[in-house]
Amino acid sequence: MERSFKIGDSKVLESRETLDGTMIRRRRESSDGHRFTTYERIEMPPLTVTKRSGNKEIYDRDKLLLAVRRSVGKFFNSELEVEEVVNKASDILYSYGTDEITSKQIGEAVLDVLAKVNEVAYVRFASVFREFKTLEDFENILKEQKKKK
Repeated sequence: MERSFKIGDSKVLESRETLDGTMIRRRRESSDGHRFTTYERIEMPPLTVTKRSGNKEIYDRDKLLLAVRRSVGKFFNSELEVEEVVNKASDILYSYGTDEITSKQIGEAVLDVLAKVNEVAYVRFASVFREFKTLEDFENILKEQKKKK
């Protein structure tokens, strides 16, 4: 049975930041005594993404989450870890201080994060993002990663 509550008719019992610091979790109680949880995310200004084709679209964090999950999700132990990768990549994108970014910048931001958290996922994502065509492409990125260590 699904219930709906008006947030205005409730009081906050407890507030805390989520572990990754991207949302506020609030435990609430409605006027009739039912308890529920809300999550509040800071709304960021919209970013325009210029795609390789030249087309433009609004940056969609959920679309990026789906792409990362599809390409490298199996290399992580939980959905939370994938969320953290996307959150950190989004932070990088917003740190540029501009309202227009390229799809290349998005891919590079994800790669920057993956390089620090999961080497195999980094290589897998790089192979898709950079459109590897040969074994040499894989060898080059592996050499590059070994140099960074």
